[in-house]
Amino acid sequence: MHGPASPGWLLVVLCAATGAYCLLRMRSPVEEQRRIAGGEALMGFGMAAMAVPAAVATPPRWAWLAYTAVFGATAVRALWTARTSPHHLHHLMGAFAMVYMAGVMAASPGHHGHGGSGVPLVTGVLLLYFTGYVLRSGVRLLPLAAATPGGTRTLGWGDRPELSQACRLSMGIAMLAMLVTL
Repeated sequence: MHGPASPGWLLVVLCAATGAYCLLRMRSPVEEQRRIAGGEALMGFGMAAMAVPAAVATPPRWAWLAYTAVFGATAVRALWTARTSPHHLHHLMGAFAMVYMAGVMAASPGHHGHGGSGVPLVTGVLLLYFTGYVLRSGVRLLPLAAATPGGTRTLGWGDRPELSQACRLSMGIAMLAMLVTL
């Protein structure tokens, strides 16, 4: 994405670290958690690659088209799986946002952003969605007193709900940052 180099590198590190943690989550014994973690790992690494500052490496137009194809396929898969799990609706929105950003970058490789015409409607809708998602995810991380039925249970790294929620929050914040610099 286009913007200052330092925040761009911070986005790269945040997204790559989130993608790496999602790979760890894929070791969960629960199949649905592995599937969700795989999609989130793809999203994290894809966002890291897209966030590399343009001053360092400006991808050729075909790279943006490849991003569009990969995340378009991801969006179709998320649409298909959304019928059984509402969480996949968020994956659909994330994949759509990636397709949109890659499409904008493929269509306008010579200039940064949308010009002086203001925020386009799609960008505005995505900004509103991800702002709401980040706020909701942040609230869900607030500590609550909860009783665990059956005593305590040791959870593996792939099954820690607070870590996976923090992962989703990080990617939501990164998506907001990328949309703002679009």
